[in-house]
Amino acid sequence: MEGERLQNVLAHAGVASRRGAAAMIEAGRVTVDGIVVREPGARVDASSASIAVDGNRLGAAERKRTIMIYKPVGVLSSMSDPFGSRTVADLIRGQISERLVPVGRLDKDSEGLLLMSNDGDLTLKLTHPRYEHEKTYEVKVAGRWSREKLRILRSPVTMPDGYVIRPVPVDLIETGSDNTCLLRFRLREGRKRQIRYMCSAARLVVLSLKRVAVGSLRLPAELAPGEWRDLTKEELDGLLR
Repeated sequence: MEGERLQNVLAHAGVASRRGAAAMIEAGRVTVDGIVVREPGARVDASSASIAVDGNRLGAAERKRTIMIYKPVGVLSSMSDPFGSRTVADLIRGQISERLVPVGRLDKDSEGLLLMSNDGDLTLKLTHPRYEHEKTYEVKVAGRWSREKLRILRSPVTMPDGYVIRPVPVDLIETGSDNTCLLRFRLREGRKRQIRYMCSAARLVVLSLKRVAVGSLRLPAELAPGEWRDLTKEELDGLLR
């Protein structure tokens, strides 16, 4: 059948991320021409099919919009939380008419650059493992420093689930007089809590973790925690190269 995958149609329309759209479809919340479709990969012609979510007809695709936001510590990089925690959706609520979703994740205890978008192609490019898009983090750690610890950080590390992380570039930015150091990590895999496990393997305690860049896009110095702005055309072009 010709057409586009149903989950992609929903993502491009800003209904949810591709993963969120797949969950909605599998839950039976989506109909195509009045028939419930539970297969996220089902192909549909969005220009002619009548697609509805929870009974509400899907309108024309929103204009594509991508913003950068400085996610503060303590805020979830999700659109909602059943336990009532603050999310990035709360930071933009009432200010943006488009339905944006986080591009990837940033741990609740971490801060820094997070993108939000309704552009499914951009989201795929930045989150799918095959593209290996680099993300840069500055991490303050506590613990007696040595060159041996830097060697461990630059070596393969086994995650709790048995997955072995490939070696990543780690650089020492500065050392403090109080047994603290500032490190720079450049990741292409981005496994959940990867940096924290790497530091634990080197017997270092993470005091703060801040994402400062996604690809060529850097977190602007003038952007304060909780603030956001739209990406420029030049910045978008840089991410899509």
